[in-house]
Amino acid sequence: MVQFIRKRTKNAKNDILSGLTVALALVPEAVAFAFVAGVEPLVGLYAAFMIGLITAAFGGRPGMISGATGALAVVMVSLVADGNKMGAPEENLGLYYLFATVILMGAIQIVVGLFKLGKFVRLIPHPVMMGFVNGLAIVIFLSQLDMFKEFVNGEMVWLHGSKLYIMAGLVFLTMAIMYFLPKLSKKLPEALIAIGVVSAIVILGKVDIATVGSFIRDGGGEGLKGGLPQFQFELFNKVPFTWESIKFIGPYAIILAAIGLIESLMTLNLIDELTETRGSSNRECVAQGGANIITGLFGGMGGCAMIGQSLINIKSGGRTRLSGIVAAITLLAFILFASSFIEQVPIAALVGVMFMVVIGTFAWSSFRILNKIPLSDALVLISVSALTVIFDLAIAVIAGIIMSALVFSWENAKRIRARKRTLDDGTRVYEIWGPLFFGSIQEFKNKFDIKNDPDKVIIDFMESRVADHSALEALFQLVEKYEAAGKELHVQHLSEECQELMIKASPKLAKVIDKSIDDPRYHVMSKVNERV
Repeated sequence: MVQFIRKRTKNAKNDILSGLTVALALVPEAVAFAFVAGVEPLVGLYAAFMIGLITAAFGGRPGMISGATGALAVVMVSLVADGNKMGAPEENLGLYYLFATVILMGAIQIVVGLFKLGKFVRLIPHPVMMGFVNGLAIVIFLSQLDMFKEFVNGEMVWLHGSKLYIMAGLVFLTMAIMYFLPKLSKKLPEALIAIGVVSAIVILGKVDIATVGSFIRDGGGEGLKGGLPQFQFELFNKVPFTWESIKFIGPYAIILAAIGLIESLMTLNLIDELTETRGSSNRECVAQGGANIITGLFGGMGGCAMIGQSLINIKSGGRTRLSGIVAAITLLAFILFASSFIEQVPIAALVGVMFMVVIGTFAWSSFRILNKIPLSDALVLISVSALTVIFDLAIAVIAGIIMSALVFSWENAKRIRARKRTLDDGTRVYEIWGPLFFGSIQEFKNKFDIKNDPDKVIIDFMESRVADHSALEALFQLVEKYEAAGKELHVQHLSEECQELMIKASPKLAKVIDKSIDDPRYHVMSKVNERV
C-alpha cells in the first residue's frame, strides 16, 4: 500500500505547481475565446473549469489540458449571431442555442468513442502531424499579437511609444526567466515563477500596463468574479425540441464535434510522443463528449484539448491527472475567491509564457529535413501548416490526409506489374505483382492482350490481392471481354478474403476462381491465414 501511494504521489509537487501555472494561463485564453464567440467571459471560464475537470479525471490522456478553444469559438460566432436573430435582442437566444449545440456536439463525440473510431487518428501521417504542430504554433503566436493592442475610443489600436516598450520588455523578461531558470535548477516551476516576478514588478512598481482585469473590462465584461455554474433550466424553455431546431444546430454540432475531436486526438498524439507514453483515444472521445454535455447543461461554451496549455503543463512537469484537476479547481477558485488578485496579473507575463510555448511547439527540425524527405511529404507539411493558419485545424488535417492518401495511391498504382509466361499446353499465365485497387486498375487492364492471347488464360494473384470494389469491377470487365472473345479465363492463388469478395460480387466471378492449390508457397500462406 505504501509503495502504491508513493508511486501515485511521487510527481505530486510538479503536478500541483504545473496546475497552478496552467490555471493562470487559462484565464485570458478562456475570456478571449468567449469574446470571439460573442458570449460573456464567465461562459468561457465555466467551460474551461468543467471540461478541464471532467477530462482530467476521466479522459484518455493524463496531463492533457482541455477548455474553451479558439478553433471552436470561430465556428460559434455565426451560431450565436444566427440564434439571436430568432428572437428579440433581450431574449439572448443565441446563447441558449449555443448550449443546445454543445450538448448535441458532446453526444456525437460519445458515439465516436463508443464505436471506437478514435483509433483512426493513429493513421494520420507524420508530415500532417508536423504541419499541424507548426501551423498551431503560428496560430498561437498570431493570437498573442492582439495583446499588443489597446482600446482607444472604442477601437483596437497597436500600442506605441513607452507602452509598447514596457509591454515588450516585460514579455522578454518573462521569456528570459523561463529560459535561464531551468539551467540553474530544473526543480523550480519556471512559468509560475516568471509570472510571479513580472506581476510583482508591475504591482509594486505601479506600472501602467494591461492586466487580466483591464483585458476583461475592455472587452465589455464586468470582471472575473462569479459564482458556481448553474443548471440552465431556461434552456428547455428557450430552445424548442423540434425538427427545425435540430436542422439549425445539427450542422454546427457536427462541425464542432469534428474540430474538437481532431484537435484533442492530435494533441493526445503529440503528448504521447513527448512523454513516451500512450493514451486512449476512444476513452478521450467519450470523456470529451460527456464533458461537453455537462458544460452545455451548466452554461459553458464547450471546448476540447488545448495544445498550448497542455504543453505548458507537460513542460512544467505535469504528468498525471492531478495536474489537470488542480488547474480546473484552481480556475474555479479564482472565479469564486481570488478574482481581485488574478485581475492584477499583467497580460505581458502570460504572453511571455505563451511565446515560450510557441517556441517549444514549433517543429524546428522541419526546416532541416525539408530537403531530405520526399517532395510530396514536404508539400503536405507546408500545406497543412498554411491551411491551419488560413482556415482552421479540421480543414488543414483533412486536406493533409487526403493529399497523403492520393500520393500513396499514386505510388502504389505504379507498382503493379504483370509477368507473362506460357505453359507447355499453350496456356498464357499472367503473374500479377502489387495490389489491385482503384488507383492501379488502369495499369492492370493495360497488361492484357485479349486479342492475341491463347484460348486459355490464367491470372495468378500469388503476389497480389484484390483490394476494393474497383478491383472487382475491373476483373468483371476482363472476364466479360475474354468471354466475348470466346476464350477461357481462370484466376488462381487468391486469398480466402479475396475469394469471398469475388463470390459475393458476382456468380460470373465466382466461376473463374480456380481453387486447386498446386504451389507449396500457397499452402504456407493458407496456414498462416488460418492461424491469424
